[in-house]
Amino acid sequence: MEMHQIRYFLALAEVLNFTRAADLCNVSQPALTRAVKLLEEEFGGPLFHRERANTHLSELGRMVHPHLKQVYDEAHAAKQIALDAARLKKAPLRLGIMCTIAPNQLVELIGAIRMRHPGIELEISDRSARVLDTMLLEGDLDVAVYCLPGGAPDARLHVMPLYRERMLIVIPPNHALARRKAIRVRDLDGMSYINRANCEFNGYAGQFFRQQSVTCRTVYSSERDDWVLAMIRSGLGFGFMPELSVTDPAVIARPLIEPEFSRTINLCTVRGRPFAPAVGAFVREAMRVRWMGESAVAVAEIVAAHGSEAPVPAGD
Repeated sequence: MEMHQIRYFLALAEVLNFTRAADLCNVSQPALTRAVKLLEEEFGGPLFHRERANTHLSELGRMVHPHLKQVYDEAHAAKQIALDAARLKKAPLRLGIMCTIAPNQLVELIGAIRMRHPGIELEISDRSARVLDTMLLEGDLDVAVYCLPGGAPDARLHVMPLYRERMLIVIPPNHALARRKAIRVRDLDGMSYINRANCEFNGYAGQFFRQQSVTCRTVYSSERDDWVLAMIRSGLGFGFMPELSVTDPAVIARPLIEPEFSRTINLCTVRGRPFAPAVGAFVREAMRVRWMGESAVAVAEIVAAHGSEAPVPAGD
């Protein structure tokens, strides 16, 4: 059964005249008659009764008509969806965003997508870096914005750096280290720590503390940065946060040195995977954005020169 046979059948069922149905389908009458005949052979019986000038649906024709119409309508709808997606008139895009990223850097990108490509429907998943990494590789996301410290990115991924930000030590204003311009890892020995539960540095940064025999006691852990900042402000301990996430003016943030830590936020896709036009549009918009005053191309050059993740030598 071919789609054109279904189309010819539906046209004939509507007008009940072979000549008019052929005109509606823009084919010759013999071609339409032959297609209907093949359909009848496949179904095992006549679909129409032909009585001189009186052509009408047979019992079999009446039975199969609603089903063939549903098949045709759904095929036409599927084709229209594909055309709309190709033309970005209605194109879903599954975007993953690392939950530890401050939103102010991504608002411009999302706004640009909305303005220039209103047909792109963003489905945003807010997850930890490791969850996003798995979702992207397993095909549950089209594109993701995140970072995983330590080592080279997965070889299966194409990684485009967007911006780089320092990781800072955040303390209350009355803290003993508040007058320092920078804080060394060994300065934190024995102090209480407020943990960001979804921080991508969890399980990674600790090795550099252990190398200097520095131990800190975790007294509080939260998935929410506003709670972490509130606990720091109240004097319960220090925090380890990216600079763009320190939004509370009542706390003090200082660079961590010996070693320094930074993170590079990347736009990631899977190499070799066929992508819808919406993905290409998203990547192009990301390259237009001035990330922390730099273009994505400039950030990529910086990362290539210095490496994507911390620790890096002081002064890098």
